[in-house]
Amino acid sequence: MESQQKFLSFNLGIKDTAVISLQHITEVLQVSLMDICGVPQMPACVLGVYNWRGEMLWLVDLEEMLGYPPLSRTSNFMARMMAIVLEDDGKHLGILVRQMMDIEFLDNNQMKAPAAELFSSSITDFLQGYFINNDEKMMFNLDASAIIHSPMWVTHN
Repeated sequence: MESQQKFLSFNLGIKDTAVISLQHITEVLQVSLMDICGVPQMPACVLGVYNWRGEMLWLVDLEEMLGYPPLSRTSNFMARMMAIVLEDDGKHLGILVRQMMDIEFLDNNQMKAPAAELFSSSITDFLQGYFINNDEKMMFNLDASAIIHSPMWVTHN
């Protein structure tokens, strides 16, 4: 039973599904775009900072970060987005996602290693591996700490 873990699954792009281990998720919240304060000279995927629990939380468009078309330019883009607050070593980062799906119980022993030919280079740095779910669909297992500690942010913190 030890290898079973809870993951939050969500959409990535139009047809992909990703999961992140619940142990790295502090909170899931709805964010209004009006409440995000843009910051100049940041990578395009960084939408800005958001007041979260009295702290400044950086918000990132996860899809754009991973090489998908940016959420902010998709046609069904609404003024409210879902943000997942990730935590690792006391550092927090908010990632905006298209749509939450479910809590999944997955067996880490079933996780497959990310083969380079299956994934674009923009996503491989942030992948722990992938699962094949009951519908034979691939679910990317994203590495929360790799996202939080990405070299992309280091130059700007």
